[in-house]
Amino acid sequence: MLGLAEQRRKALGLGSADDCLVVSVVQQTLDHYRAGRHRRTYRVSTARAGTGCVADSFRTPTGLHRIAERIGENAPAGMVFKARIATGTLSADWPTPEDNLITTRILWLDGAEPGHNRGQDAEGRLVDTHARYVYIHGTNQRARIGQPNSHGCVLLSDEDVTELFEAVPSGAWVYIA
Repeated sequence: MLGLAEQRRKALGLGSADDCLVVSVVQQTLDHYRAGRHRRTYRVSTARAGTGCVADSFRTPTGLHRIAERIGENAPAGMVFKARIATGTLSADWPTPEDNLITTRILWLDGAEPGHNRGQDAEGRLVDTHARYVYIHGTNQRARIGQPNSHGCVLLSDEDVTELFEAVPSGAWVYIA
């Protein structure tokens, strides 16, 4: 799938980056490539509702994206973010809720394909990944990693999102297929 990401980037006339992340919704994996070489595969969870780019669909947006912002550097594992603000750490004193929380680190995605995952589509619907607040982030639902379980984001364990956050810079490409 790295080849598909590269083809798409070139077709859009976009510059290259050393790092590329490729998310397979079918396999529930994220592969990290640097300079075309595979570095690591992570298990992930994408949206319960499947794929799609329209706002409020609770679907994982497909296509080519870039990491626009990195949030949570040096935050402890289990830090819970609301509106990208650290609010406290999960602990034995704070029961884990049933639904997903945004924990540990955030890699905020920005769509690179106008009309598909950036701006509006041909029907005027918002399809903008950044405006939809779609992230790669940690989750309190570690046991469900590997199966669809998000509201549109790409979820990793806290350990994996910390490792990935330290490995990839802003501007890295992310291809979701």
